[in-house]
Amino acid sequence: MTTMATPTQSTPDTVPAYNPKSESTGAKRAKSVVFHAAALILTAIVLYPGLWMIASSFKPNSEIGGQNTSLWSNNFSFDNFVTAMDGIGGVSTLQFFTNSLILALGAVVGTILSASVSAYAFARINFPGRSIFFGMMIATLLLPFHVVIIPQYIVFQQLGLVDTYVPLLIGKFLAADAFFVFLMVQFMRGLPTELDEAARIDGAGHARIFFSIMLPLMKPALISTSIFSFIWSWNDFLGPLLYLNTPDKYSLPLALRLFVDQTQSSDYGAMIAMSVLALLPVLIFFLIFQRYIVEGVSTQGLKG
Repeated sequence: MTTMATPTQSTPDTVPAYNPKSESTGAKRAKSVVFHAAALILTAIVLYPGLWMIASSFKPNSEIGGQNTSLWSNNFSFDNFVTAMDGIGGVSTLQFFTNSLILALGAVVGTILSASVSAYAFARINFPGRSIFFGMMIATLLLPFHVVIIPQYIVFQQLGLVDTYVPLLIGKFLAADAFFVFLMVQFMRGLPTELDEAARIDGAGHARIFFSIMLPLMKPALISTSIFSFIWSWNDFLGPLLYLNTPDKYSLPLALRLFVDQTQSSDYGAMIAMSVLALLPVLIFFLIFQRYIVEGVSTQGLKG
C-alpha cells in the first residue's frame, strides 16, 4: 500500500505586532535629538561674542572691525598682548590689575562681614520695628543707583574722599547692598531655631551663636555672596569713573577706556587683549566656586 505525500502548505510571513511602546520611544528620541541640536545652536550664538573677542585679540588692528567680518586671521600674533602688558599712560597693566584686585577683595570682605551681621539681626533677633526696618531695606532695591549719585558725590567731595577708594568700599562695610542681606536672611530663616535655643541653654550669647553656629552653616550663602560681589566690583566702571582721577588708581575697566582715543588712532587690538586678560580672574574665581551658587541662592538651609 503506497501512501500519497501531501504537499506542505506554505504559511504566510508573520506580521509583526503593533507596539505603541516602541513608537513612543522613537518619538522621545527624536524630540531629544531636536532639543539638543537647538540647545547647541543657541549655545553657539550666545558664546560667539566671547569667541570673537578671543580670536580678535590675536588680530592686527587693520583686521578688527570695518569690512573684515572673518572670525580667524592669517596674521596670527601675540603683539596685542605684549602691548597690553606694557600698560598705557605711564602705568603698567600690573598696577591696574592690583587696583582692581584691591577693590574686588575689599568689596568681598566688607560685604560678607556687614551683610552676615545684618542678616543675623533680621533673622534671629526680635527687636522693635524689625519688620519695618527690613521692609525699608528691601525697598532700597527699588531705588535706582542714578538717583543717589549726585548727593553721594557731594558728600564725599566735602569730606575730601574723592580720588580715593573709600567711596567705592565704605558702602560694602555698611551693608548697603540690600540684595546680599536679603539673600542671607532667607538662608538663615531656613536653619533650625533649635540650634539657637540649645546654645542659649548652654549660656551662649548672640556673638557666640553667630560665629560658632551660624557662620559655619552659612557657607553656601557666603560663597555665593563672595562670587557675585567679586564679579560686580571687578566689572564696575561707573563707580571708579566718578571717584577716581589719578591714572595710578584706575581699575581695569577704566584702563580699557584709555586704549580708545577719539582724536587719534585707537589701539583696539590691545584693548581686546586686555579685556581677555581681565576676564581670566573672574572666570577662574567662578569656576572654583560655581558649584555653591545654586545651593546658596536656593536658600533652603537645613531640613529637619
